[in-house]
Amino acid sequence: MSSPTLDSDNAVAVNATASPLRGGRAVGLVATLILGVLSYQLNASMISPALPDIARQLNENVGQVSQVSSLFFLAGAIGGVVLSRWSDFIGRKQALIVVLVLLAVGTILCIFAPSLPILLIGRALQGASSAAFQLSYVILSESMSAKVFGTTLGIITAVNGGVGGVDGWVGGLLSDAFGFRSIFVVIFIVGLVALLCVFLVVPKTSRPVSSGRMDWWGAAVLSIALICVTFFVSQGSSAGWSAPITLIYLVGTIVAFVAFWFVEKRRTTPLIATEHLKSRQVWPVIATTILTLSGVFAVINFTVVLLSQDSHSGYGLDAATSALLFLAPAALIGVFAAPISGWLAGRRGWIRILRVGLIASTAALVVISLLPHSQWVVFGMIALLGITYNGLVLTTINGLGVLLSPPDAPAALPGLNGAAFGIGASLGIGIVAPFAAQGTAGGYSTALWISVGITVLALLASLFIAPRKGQKL
Repeated sequence: MSSPTLDSDNAVAVNATASPLRGGRAVGLVATLILGVLSYQLNASMISPALPDIARQLNENVGQVSQVSSLFFLAGAIGGVVLSRWSDFIGRKQALIVVLVLLAVGTILCIFAPSLPILLIGRALQGASSAAFQLSYVILSESMSAKVFGTTLGIITAVNGGVGGVDGWVGGLLSDAFGFRSIFVVIFIVGLVALLCVFLVVPKTSRPVSSGRMDWWGAAVLSIALICVTFFVSQGSSAGWSAPITLIYLVGTIVAFVAFWFVEKRRTTPLIATEHLKSRQVWPVIATTILTLSGVFAVINFTVVLLSQDSHSGYGLDAATSALLFLAPAALIGVFAAPISGWLAGRRGWIRILRVGLIASTAALVVISLLPHSQWVVFGMIALLGITYNGLVLTTINGLGVLLSPPDAPAALPGLNGAAFGIGASLGIGIVAPFAAQGTAGGYSTALWISVGITVLALLASLFIAPRKGQKL
């Protein structure tokens, strides 16, 4: 198989077997994929405001109900890796149908859940639908010309930040007016429409991309590793990084990843071959993703949120105003910045635009760290991150996950990279939480500068990313 190229007359992907889609067919495909990923994203963003209502209706405390979100994202990390790679064997369209069927079944369980355990099972099935993002990226790479691949990938990436921050607000309105189950009814309808469109619009894979059989042993061991690392981060943040339970999960993480390495060395068709994991096309991408999310995500979604609502050391804003000023702008700007970033990357180079975005994001974080008590300076820098982080960085890192994936496993790196997003976000918050939670000027400052340091490491990791021979990225 030949390596991916950026020839404008051909589809981007390694294994594209048909001419690139154009005109109405291309628009229909992008619209269908947006519906597919939106079905997952609404589950991530609309449920948070409804957690108190879920606790009341199911007679549970809010602490227990928090598993509704944590289990969802954990299942997403596992599902994104496993189902994406499985699509190399059964076809993209078939895999996307499986994903949306899992979403539908999980949503039905959530609508009619009589208890928290049933609701959690439904949320786990919904979480597995995160593979819709990775599958969409690969489908675009195999269906679009290089000229439009970057722009369309940016459109899908923009959905990953929610619907401009409006979806969470709508979720709160639905929960207040009709109860939490009404949110799942809306999501179920969107998912059904997406499933119908996939049947009608998404082109069927003519033949499997990978020969042999799916590596279920590798998938199982990697799933255990992802579970261990997730609980390691959560326990480290709550119980302390040196607590016995935290160290147990750390040991479990190390053992599972070592076991995964040896399992992959012995498989005929591994989840991802060890020689690829060692290459400059794979590990630097994963490392850059984890470090970027650890650095920037924690600032936008945690430290600044706490700072803005702190009446003693911060701005003393209520939750709604805080979200309006420091969460919504970056998400809304990202909706427009991501497609433009993809277009720009296709013309100026994916790796170059990634590094530019990381440099600019680091600069914005430095300004926030220097002037954390200047509310409008922080507001301006968060808005800038909507361009540099939500736009330039997230779009290019997703694109590189597709373009640098091994030719014999095109969906492997997108799946691993998707899991890295969740790991990075959790890790970043876990690292800075003990400092930001102090509620002091020094605590916030320390948390912010730690995030700056982590983002600098992300930039350094990106310097190791290299295209395969013959690629122009």
